Amino acid sequence: MRILITNDDGIAAPGLRTLQAIANSLAGPDGEVWTVAPAFEQSGVGHCVSYTHPMMISKMGERRFAVEGAPADCVLAGLHDVMKDARPDLVLSGVNRGNNSAENTLYSGTIGAAMEAALQGLPAIALSQYFGPDNIDLDDPFEAAAQHGADVIRRILEASPKESNAYSLFYNVNFPPVSAGAVKGTRLAAQGRRENTGFSTQEHFAPSGRKFLWIKGGDQRANCAAGTDAAVNLDGYISVTPMRADLTAYEVMNELQRLNT
Repeated sequence: MRILITNDDGIAAPGLRTLQAIANSLAGPDGEVWTVAPAFEQSGVGHCVSYTHPMMISKMGERRFAVEGAPADCVLAGLHDVMKDARPDLVLSGVNRGNNSAENTLYSGTIGAAMEAALQGLPAIALSQYFGPDNIDLDDPFEAAAQHGADVIRRILEASPKESNAYSLFYNVNFPPVSAGAVKGTRLAAQGRRENTGFSTQEHFAPSGRKFLWIKGGDQRANCAAGTDAAVNLDGYISVTPMRADLTAYEVMNELQRLNT
């Protein structure tokens, strides 16, 4: 198996090393793992692409490249430049430092990379590690992802339906904020929404008196509807959420038919 890996935390991020080990296990001794990742951290850029300016790509080692661009750019660089003569069988993104459950999904560059791979017609899975008081101080806070990641991916690939759809499936996987041994299992879960939380701004004044704004995140342990991704993560389960890039709200299409003229 040929696997392309990327992330949004940057090519030097510890989560990417975890993903490299997961991908090596999946690829096997006869497979190949190629890394095309951002040169610098790109958290929160979503599905951004560098449409208005070029991006530099640098070879950092065997099958290892850094791109001065967003995660989706890295997928495009991997498919259309680095691996253009032999496309990968699978694209993996992560392992993100922090969860991409609930509303975080919409901002995530980790998700953006998997989405771009799906738009390019390839199987794609985004992986993220939820952090909390039960795992943040472990010797390896990514150990839940490290020990369970390969098995979860294998089961997703085996179960994923064969389909023909304009917008291909990709998967969002979040590992719970616990040690590897405390993981209770895996749950198929819809994307949730944390109650009364979200991003905001916090002002800061420079010595010159100029005002700057920091983007401030919300409470990552806020309540989320039972059975949704963040809720099962906080209960100790790995969440698996099938997704598409199609944003159409199909459930209201019939109700809005009167808009047709």
